[in-house]
Amino acid sequence: MIVGVPKEIKDKEYRISLTPGGAESLAHAGHRVLVQSGAGLGSGFTDDQYREASAHILPTAADVYAQAEMILKVKEPLPSEYALLRPGLLLFTYLHLAANQELTQALVDRQVTGVAYETVQLPNHSLPLLTPMSEVAGRMAVQIGAHYLEETQGGRGILLGGVPGVRPASVVIIGGGVVGVNAAQMALGMGARVTVIDLNIDRLRYLDQVLRGSLNTIASNRRNIAEATRRAELLIGAVLLPGAKAPRLVTEDMIATMAPGSVVIDVAVDQGGCIETIHPTSHSAPTYTLHGVIHYAVPNIPGAVPRTSTYALSNATLPYVLKLANAGLRQAVQCDPALGLGVNTYAGHVTYQAVAAAFGMEYKPLDQLL
Repeated sequence: MIVGVPKEIKDKEYRISLTPGGAESLAHAGHRVLVQSGAGLGSGFTDDQYREASAHILPTAADVYAQAEMILKVKEPLPSEYALLRPGLLLFTYLHLAANQELTQALVDRQVTGVAYETVQLPNHSLPLLTPMSEVAGRMAVQIGAHYLEETQGGRGILLGGVPGVRPASVVIIGGGVVGVNAAQMALGMGARVTVIDLNIDRLRYLDQVLRGSLNTIASNRRNIAEATRRAELLIGAVLLPGAKAPRLVTEDMIATMAPGSVVIDVAVDQGGCIETIHPTSHSAPTYTLHGVIHYAVPNIPGAVPRTSTYALSNATLPYVLKLANAGLRQAVQCDPALGLGVNTYAGHVTYQAVAAAFGMEYKPLDQLL
């Protein structure tokens, strides 16, 4: 198979979807790897390193798309890339379609096979290709929040962990999944008072057992969320419904009760966000202030640490990339149902039910189309 790796063009997105080691593995398996010139520089990988791994360097993204049978990316195609999409192309990347009707329609209209990292799901309901970036985003959310709590950034002037004789900051995390547990670990490690809110009591019980320190666990309901939000100095949205739009759990009225200079970070913004006042920002303009509260809503948080993120992502995705390249889509998804759950669009149809429901589009099960 011809596998193409274009350069990411999202604002300050420095990750790349394939390391030189991954390119070497594909080449060793008999596949042809095409990498856009300069695509790896943000993660510290030169064109020469890819050449040494038997990849071929092409000058433009258009060259890569024109020749490739499978395109590997980190983030979803942007509108300027839609013209490069064509029928039968296999696109393997983070898609987050339930929050992006325009992209969903583009993939359907162009009959692209869109396989989303975030909806590949194992029988135990874990999301192996979303997990590494959720780990990065959860940990980064806390250090970002600590930064914006500084007075010089417009924050309340609070040190997250406090000092002897001075209380630490109150950190509230909505959602006890991978993002939430990594955020809690980081915040506890910095000495903050941490509250995790989740609907699943068994999950809260588990977190209470494994996370020691100043950790509170609270069952999710409207009143508890409102009270916790009012007390929070750093509020982190970490809600995930696989492949679906995130529910709005924190209302604008709740945000208005927070102390001026508090900070809100919604890691779920790429799925629409779980906080009513949130809208996507970018690494170039990461924050805005509403009701005196600083809002940070960059949808590609891990792009700020591309060296770590690229290795973590490639470690997880490469086995699936090899399955697709070695066997082709049809055989790969028949042998691995988890990978089949990653297929969101195929042959002009939406094949992931939550995406179809988000936009009132027709849903076609993948097994009826293969």
